Amino acid sequence: MATAYFCFHSELSVFLKREWRGARFAYACARGANLKNAIEALGVPHTEVGAVRVNGDPATLQRTVREGDEVEVFAYAEVQSPARHFLADAHLGALARFLRMLGFDTLHDQALADREIRRIAHDEGRVVLTRDRDLLKCREIERGCYVRALKPEAQLREVAARYQLGAQARPFTLCLHCNLPLAPIAKDRVASRVPPRVLELHSAFTHCAGCGRVYWPGTHYERMRSALAGLGFTAP
Repeated sequence: MATAYFCFHSELSVFLKREWRGARFAYACARGANLKNAIEALGVPHTEVGAVRVNGDPATLQRTVREGDEVEVFAYAEVQSPARHFLADAHLGALARFLRMLGFDTLHDQALADREIRRIAHDEGRVVLTRDRDLLKCREIERGCYVRALKPEAQLREVAARYQLGAQARPFTLCLHCNLPLAPIAKDRVASRVPPRVLELHSAFTHCAGCGRVYWPGTHYERMRSALAGLGFTAP
């Protein structure tokens, strides 16, 4: 075993045992363990880790833990290219809908098993959104976010702040149901697919080629627009 001394910054306290929060503490690591192994054994997924310093010097998560190391772990800060592609797990359906409403490609399927989530995240480079910290410890998941908030609106604020989504948003450009891009469609082509009153009141329509749904700026659109405005997003 190699005993090292760890200190985690306050943003990571939620993952730690109570007695380790806000304190420097000793932890015995398996011989040959790297920092990723040790930090995740302490409860913190690698996706939530930003900078790491060992004995005052910057270190990567692949560095081997050595006897007497002083390890300081900082919370994640987005430094890569802005995120536009997400995968929300089974428990975050409302958040997925909000992200699609803002125009962010967001996969969500309650039937997806963890192994499929790991595969898709790896193959497509998606950011995994979840409240399952063990899922985020999987090596196939390079980018992920442990969503702390419980209510969808607060979850959206949290994810938007972390990935700086405000400037990238393109509201009402994706289908809320199947995540495919919406395209304009002529009024005469939707005459048999919308209520007569809607046809009288509206002239602009979009549709999803995947599921066939037709969208128009009616009362439901106004409710969504107001909801986004309340969250700080400007919708057309």
